[in-house]
Amino acid sequence: MKTLLAAALALVSATALAADHMRDDLTPKDAARIEAVTRPTADFTKAERFEAKQGGAATTPKIGDANALSQPSANLGFDDQQRFLVGNGLFRKDWVSAPSSTQASDGLGPLFNARACQACHIKDGRGHAPVAPGGDATSLLVRLSVEPDAAQRELIATGALPAAPHPVYGLQLQDNAVAGLPPEGKVRIDYVDEPVTLGDGEVVTLRRPVLAIENPGYGPIGDSVMRSARIAPAMAGMGLLEAIHPADILARADPDDSDDDGISGRPNMVGDGAGGLTIGRFGWKGIQPDIRQQSAHAFSGDMGLSSPPAPSHWGDCTAAQQDCLSMPHGAQPSLGAEEVPGDLLDLVVFYSENLAPPVRRDVGDAAVLRGKQAFYAAGCIACHTPKYVTSRKAAHPAHRFQLIWPYTDLLLHDMGDGLADGRTEGLADGREWRTPPLWGIGMAEQVSAEAGYLHDGRARNLTEAILWHGGEAQAARDAFADMARTEREDLIRFLKSL
Repeated sequence: MKTLLAAALALVSATALAADHMRDDLTPKDAARIEAVTRPTADFTKAERFEAKQGGAATTPKIGDANALSQPSANLGFDDQQRFLVGNGLFRKDWVSAPSSTQASDGLGPLFNARACQACHIKDGRGHAPVAPGGDATSLLVRLSVEPDAAQRELIATGALPAAPHPVYGLQLQDNAVAGLPPEGKVRIDYVDEPVTLGDGEVVTLRRPVLAIENPGYGPIGDSVMRSARIAPAMAGMGLLEAIHPADILARADPDDSDDDGISGRPNMVGDGAGGLTIGRFGWKGIQPDIRQQSAHAFSGDMGLSSPPAPSHWGDCTAAQQDCLSMPHGAQPSLGAEEVPGDLLDLVVFYSENLAPPVRRDVGDAAVLRGKQAFYAAGCIACHTPKYVTSRKAAHPAHRFQLIWPYTDLLLHDMGDGLADGRTEGLADGREWRTPPLWGIGMAEQVSAEAGYLHDGRARNLTEAILWHGGEAQAARDAFADMARTEREDLIRFLKSL
């Protein structure tokens, strides 16, 4: 995949890359001010100024129940609040198969994973792996691909293709289907226990997932296919992540580890939808450049619904699935050319952009501050970059020039053998994952008691999630494992305050 990276970067002019490393929205005075305010703190005796408002002015204080991650940006005007509510209704709506009397809601499938966005993003939070072996996998999906040929490698390098699809099953396994079609298969996940002894003798039992696809509906899938289980990620703060200036992301990239610190993050350069390349910010491997593309491909892959950026009415159905391609679709000429017309997609995108990060809790608590110091001292912030000031040129005024605290660099990192899925996606290889943001992670269990951690939900709690880290994060993981129990508990308490 390094060859693909070189090919991709060759398509981007040196001038463009140089420009991306310089913020074009700031005066020199502003740039100096931002550099100072985003510098990692060295004072852990008190909370930093504005630290509680981790989404800036967009931060929501309404965190008292299971809807804590479903609140709108606090700085939206009245008209935008109404748009948010309409988008929320569309995000929660159950779609049905075509033809149907509910013409504005039909077109589901023919192959699909869920009937509504909310079915996977549970209350806009994270999904989970099956609770028991063979259990329900609604909020988890399985990506598929095969080794690309020469033509496909070129398309991947230019951002026109995320991976080489399975010739029959496509890029994603759909475990549901409309009447008259078999689903592509049933996902089964079993677990193998792996005990880990920490430095003070405490034993933590991790669970390693074993993925299987049962009852394949369209013939053998094959042993060589690359498979990757993924839970739905939490959605809070997506619009603010999109508003981070690209220069601030590229400035943290160090693909060759030139500073020899063992951390070599790099961006997943993906197609921008207009024939060029841009930074991938969304998805577990950073394969989508913006929320509109992310939403359109989720509609297509997860529900089989067409939209302007992904206009196929049959979603991920392949040429080998002719019965699927012969099924009716739900596009209505009176409503638009697609099953999710552009105006409806825009409302879902607006909703997704404005799900607010929650206000921090107990930022000045002594144990939280000690945990924050331990988090920093262990080297976690080498990837989980604490804070940014968003671009003055952000698309929406609510996201402009906000001091935010997402704890991510949005870059790809080698996370070691333990978390490797062996599946390439864009320029990301089978060991690389985009650093997920941590804001809102402390609300995960409040929003959904079954919420899982890491890309496939294998970790049942934050301690397990940390202990799975390897590769570039091995030193930080080992530092955590070697801490005294009270220090580990403080670090977890800090994470739960986010």
